[in-house]
Amino acid sequence: MPYPEAVVTPMREELARLGVEELRTAQDVDAALEAAREGTLMVVINSVCGCAAANARPAITLAMHTPIQPEKYATVFAGQDVEATARLREFMPGVPPSSPAFVLFKEGEPAFVVERRHIEGRSAGAIAADLSQAYNKFCGTEAGAEGGPEKPTVTDHPAEGALPPTFRSIL
Repeated sequence: MPYPEAVVTPMREELARLGVEELRTAQDVDAALEAAREGTLMVVINSVCGCAAANARPAITLAMHTPIQPEKYATVFAGQDVEATARLREFMPGVPPSSPAFVLFKEGEPAFVVERRHIEGRSAGAIAADLSQAYNKFCGTEAGAEGGPEKPTVTDHPAEGALPPTFRSIL
């Protein structure tokens, strides 16, 4: 059962205040991806989890201040906008379902993907740096796309009990 809208609304508003367009239906997703067939689109797969609040949404806020940007930002809310999220995932063959996540589309195809495993335990700044590098590569004037979607290089399985090198304590 989805969370009550009163719980989710502040999480939606956080991205809406930044100018990120909400895609709440499959038709919204189709329209956004059709419009991006000639350019770039960053889609945030939002979530109610702690890593979305502490890492993903702050990371996208930071990434929106870098010099090179995608032409448009949009978001679907996993677990809330079920139809829209399922439709978006149809455009991401071979990418396992993950939320939160970021998908940079170039000319209608996924060019760069940041999955939950690349978000958990990492700072918003480190994630924003990954996004900025992807923007430079895929959104700049010399942008190109080769093969399938790229992903940040992050150690998937740090030594047991070890924290990832990007971990930053607030203490």
